Amino acid sequence: MTDELTTICECSAWVEQAGKLWAEGFDFFDFLTAVDHLDDVEEPGFDVVLHVYDITPGALREAFLRTRVPDGRSLSSLTWVWPGAAWHERETHEMFGIDFTGFTDASGRGMRPLLLPEGFEGTPLRKSFVLASRVSKPWPGAKEPGEGATAHAAKAGRAPRRKLQPPGVPDESWGPR
Repeated sequence: MTDELTTICECSAWVEQAGKLWAEGFDFFDFLTAVDHLDDVEEPGFDVVLHVYDITPGALREAFLRTRVPDGRSLSSLTWVWPGAAWHERETHEMFGIDFTGFTDASGRGMRPLLLPEGFEGTPLRKSFVLASRVSKPWPGAKEPGEGATAHAAKAGRAPRRKLQPPGVPDESWGPR
């Protein structure tokens, strides 16, 4: 069983709070990621979450550090404390568009693409990102939702069902023609 510590801080205190966790023995870095809250009416932005452990034998503890980062604002990098945060910060930058100031890694090449192909435009883990692949490439399954029901509906004397789109897929007016 672990003891859990959760801290919520302002962006300006992000590095200071992370340094305090390190000083308290939380030296095992687990992950860093973000959650899109741009639709929050009161305080839109991203929750950036850090999860670390103190793995002292006999006293396993875990800690979460969370801060809200407004869209377009950067957050200080934690690679100076936990070098393993570099991969996670690159992923968060690429998937959510959050910049990390002071980012450094062993390569010295700075913030660069990690998972997406060269030339990819957009931030795919934002809620506002349009799932264009379903528009430009048909579903590989045997039937799209609503397909195949036309003949059956005609026999039964009903109007055919309209074609349903999965969540996140824009209507036919969007995208390539």
